[in-house]
Amino acid sequence: MATAVKETSSALKMEMGFNIPDPAHVDRLEGKVSAAEWKLRCELAATYRLCAMHGWTDLVFTHISARLPDEEGEERFLINPYGVFFDEMTASSLVKIDLNGNIKQDTPYFINPAGFTIHSAVHHARADAGCVIHVHTPYGIAVSIQKAGLRRYSQFSMQVQDDVAYHDYEGIALDLDERDRLVADLGTHSLMILRNHGTLTLGKNCAIAFLRMYFLENACKTQILAQAVGGEDRLNEEPEAMGKRVYQQGASAFIPGLGDNLIWPGLMRKLYRTNPGFDY
Repeated sequence: MATAVKETSSALKMEMGFNIPDPAHVDRLEGKVSAAEWKLRCELAATYRLCAMHGWTDLVFTHISARLPDEEGEERFLINPYGVFFDEMTASSLVKIDLNGNIKQDTPYFINPAGFTIHSAVHHARADAGCVIHVHTPYGIAVSIQKAGLRRYSQFSMQVQDDVAYHDYEGIALDLDERDRLVADLGTHSLMILRNHGTLTLGKNCAIAFLRMYFLENACKTQILAQAVGGEDRLNEEPEAMGKRVYQQGASAFIPGLGDNLIWPGLMRKLYRTNPGFDY
């Protein structure tokens, strides 16, 4: 039976015209790329697995990207190989691309160029966008559908609400012209709710982008759970002044070297305990 299943699987892969290698078996790139690139590869692969750990995945249909140090004046980025799941991502399987989504390394993988449409816009427009996380979760999408958007129902939301931008839905992000409108809507904000679509955060590094997504996704989840109780007359929304106060109180968490140093080492220890192998 096992042999028959294996033969059927191989035949199906041949019929489909591609084969997605197991990321645990690709050539290890440590020592073959710069130390800075390898460090970033490990951090980004860890970020994918952390998003999986928190349930922020949509099979293979969202992306997390990170900007590499410029090489010969060219902007280059790391992104996930198409067909590799977040919880199995490795440093060596990540794919190096340019601003137009062209692959700039030898790799057995391919990418989804359309998936980089949103990320390329943000990376190009914002020097502080070292990492961009975009996810599709039921709670994030549920809030994105609401005309009033994110409400001041929880401390989670008030810690980020003043830094949240909104972008209207334009269909699956295939149109490169959308990038200009997305960047205009994002402005100087570091979090975005894409209407009827999902959530997005950016940060100087993977840790800050992840921390922002943690607050945003928990704010969305808390809002939906609260709204399940009943109508707005049964919910306490804090006034705008309180929202601004809490935002200012929590702002230091997103300064590189502060909030990231508080959470990232512990997150790495947890990954090594529960899902090791991201640094292969």
